[in-house]
Amino acid sequence: MRFTRVLILSAVIAAAAGAAFLAGVAHAQSAKATINDPVGPPPDPTHIPTVLPKDIKWTGQEGRQQQGLLFGDPSKPGLYGVVIKWYPGNFSQPHFHDQERYAYVISGTWWVSTSNVYDEKTTYPVHAGTVAIDTANTVHWDGARLGEKEPAVLVLVGMGPVKTVQVDENGKPKAPAPAPAR
Repeated sequence: MRFTRVLILSAVIAAAAGAAFLAGVAHAQSAKATINDPVGPPPDPTHIPTVLPKDIKWTGQEGRQQQGLLFGDPSKPGLYGVVIKWYPGNFSQPHFHDQERYAYVISGTWWVSTSNVYDEKTTYPVHAGTVAIDTANTVHWDGARLGEKEPAVLVLVGMGPVKTVQVDENGKPKAPAPAPAR
């Protein structure tokens, strides 16, 4: 797990350094286009596939919590990325994931706790621009406190498949909910 975390963090740092270097080279060689110049042609989708905001598939309930899949699939092997929106006054319950996940808070304030006991007063604010790691197999829960002016919006990236396990007040896994009767 530590190797995976170091590998992913190293890749992120290397990508950022490479992007900064290339941006400097491009800036030095550019014709200094401005926003007033005409736009170039759309990128070749085989080189840079894009998903427009209107095409992101959202699940969950607006006003509570929503999740939008950006790439991959958390239930399948491989890299995935999701956007989470926590609306004010809504939280998950204490749980853990069997895989590490990396979070970047895009906007708003994300409130988190590592307590086994659900008490919203024990949550801590994580502000926009912050990176956090959901360490595998460690209890936490999260959301947005009532009174926030906007949802907490974050991007989560991890390796699938990932399982979420709800825990009791002692931090022990709860029994799975029974399947609905047919």
